[in-house]
Amino acid sequence: MPTQTLTFDLLLLPTWLVPVEPASVVLKDHGVGIRDGRIVFIGPRHVALKHTALETRELPDMLLSPGLINAHGHAAMTLFRGMADDLPLMTWLEKHIWPAEAKWVDEAFVRDGTDLAIAEQLKGGITCFSDMYFFPKVASERAHNSGIRAQIAIPILDFPIPGASSADESLRQAVELFGDLKYHPRIKIAFGPHAPYTVGDENLEKVRVIADELDASIQMHVHETAFEVQQAVEQKGERPVARLARLGLLGPRFQAVHMTQISDDDLSTLVESNSSVIHCPESNLKLASGFCPVERLWQAGVNVAVGTDGAASNNDLDLLGETRTAALLAKAVSGSATALDAHRALRMATLNGARALGLESEVGSIEVGKAADIVAFDLSGLAQQPVYDPVSQLIYATGRECVKHLWVAGKQLLDNGQLTRMDEQHLCATAKAWGERINSHTH
Repeated sequence: MPTQTLTFDLLLLPTWLVPVEPASVVLKDHGVGIRDGRIVFIGPRHVALKHTALETRELPDMLLSPGLINAHGHAAMTLFRGMADDLPLMTWLEKHIWPAEAKWVDEAFVRDGTDLAIAEQLKGGITCFSDMYFFPKVASERAHNSGIRAQIAIPILDFPIPGASSADESLRQAVELFGDLKYHPRIKIAFGPHAPYTVGDENLEKVRVIADELDASIQMHVHETAFEVQQAVEQKGERPVARLARLGLLGPRFQAVHMTQISDDDLSTLVESNSSVIHCPESNLKLASGFCPVERLWQAGVNVAVGTDGAASNNDLDLLGETRTAALLAKAVSGSATALDAHRALRMATLNGARALGLESEVGSIEVGKAADIVAFDLSGLAQQPVYDPVSQLIYATGRECVKHLWVAGKQLLDNGQLTRMDEQHLCATAKAWGERINSHTH
């Protein structure tokens, strides 16, 4: 019996296809068929070509993978990139970042900074990012306009912040925005209580109750430094993770960012609650905050994703570079060269990120039925030769300049390295103008 002919909006024909699920698989000379923004076909090239496609893209010497997922960041902070470098976390925050935010952050700052961040991320192969920053409604509008996928975590602190005079006001905004965007195909609203030392029990209880009611995710900086944990033990008599567990915040929708300090008790609490950890190695290295024991978490069964953090503490939003750092650091920290191999590193930057953000049924792997969030990396360059294992080359020998094409929900947002919906020159000019304004007031 002849097989039914399918019609694709788009057929992609790369040299290598890395679906991520099933794990550690590389398919050579396969095609991916996309219709209505979803993956409808994966199969050998000769079979793919028997179907009808409105558009066919030959991608020689390219590796097709799920789009990268940047599971933690503060997008608009791109406008503070490089402003207060080479300082420890609390000095950096209290003496530099918080005063700068109080002075400069408004809706225009968030609009322009978020646009800059989205453009940088798209050019780096990122199809989905998580953002935790002020004026979240503005950030969600920028994400909507750009075509990227996003989790917008509404920041909640015990003191007034730009755009919200109290934690209650932040919570009200969060509930309203959650309602407005409930059916948005690409944007998800989450709660972002800043950190254990900036949010007291009363407000954390409120977050828990509302998040449970809405079935919403919670993202929070937790155990970022040894000092944070030590101070909590001295002042409250318990470690922050134990406190969050006692308050009922941990669970499959909880995203613990950083986690550089992990005791045996912390580990069993994370495992039992099925919480995700989001690893930001470069920010932790730069602020000398410590090392997240990724391999130990992974072997214990904790879902570990990767994030860049904000550009003020990284200083780039380069998730491919971040993943390479994560893989190398995991080996050094665990004392084992087999820790976090290239395939698992890619999984951490894709499917694990999707799982952390509660999006694993939608994105994170190239599987039939999922949204077509896909990136093509060009491995034809001289620094990538010869190719024995394309995933090893991607993680250890390839930079984000090799990102050629990118699709979110089947829409092409990057074509041959060029943004299709955003004006790069305009973005650069706007960012420079902000830099000049801020600089003239600080010196």
